[in-house]
Amino acid sequence: MLEIIKEPWPWYVAGPLIGLTVPILLIIGNKSFGISSSLRHICAACIPANISFFKYDWKKESWNLFFVLGIFFGGFIAAHFLSNPNPVEIASELSEKLATYGITDHSGLVPSQLFSWESLLTLRGFIMIVVGGFLVGFGTRYAGGCTSGHAIMGLSNLQWPSLVATICFMIGGFVMALLILPYILSL
Repeated sequence: MLEIIKEPWPWYVAGPLIGLTVPILLIIGNKSFGISSSLRHICAACIPANISFFKYDWKKESWNLFFVLGIFFGGFIAAHFLSNPNPVEIASELSEKLATYGITDHSGLVPSQLFSWESLLTLRGFIMIVVGGFLVGFGTRYAGGCTSGHAIMGLSNLQWPSLVATICFMIGGFVMALLILPYILSL
């Protein structure tokens, strides 16, 4: 049983399980699925400033904070007790292409040449980690939610803004992967 948990699940198992969270949340408590709103709830709970954006009853959304806490602890458990010791398997063509950019370590979930404290001090690492993190946060706030909120919850509820946001997420991902990322990796 433990080996099943350690291996990646096929899309036809993982996808429906993720998709079933929508009706379960709606049936159990008329709740909306999304992760990015958690930062707002934390700020509303911890920052006593007189900012109108944080003036709401965040305690009604405390379930979301427990959900995110569960994601954190689940990630910790998975990384420390359920991780696969083998290197990440990637296509040989991709491995060769990444090697031209100096990325050869595939032993972890992310390449250490890009995501480490040492790489943070390089221009490439700073752009990938700091600038990328800022753009993800800004885009999430600008779009009114993250990919999980829009693509999973919003589309299942047939919300037009979620369709527009999801299309923009996909276009942005393609542009980043095909046009911008190769330039950043060559720095």
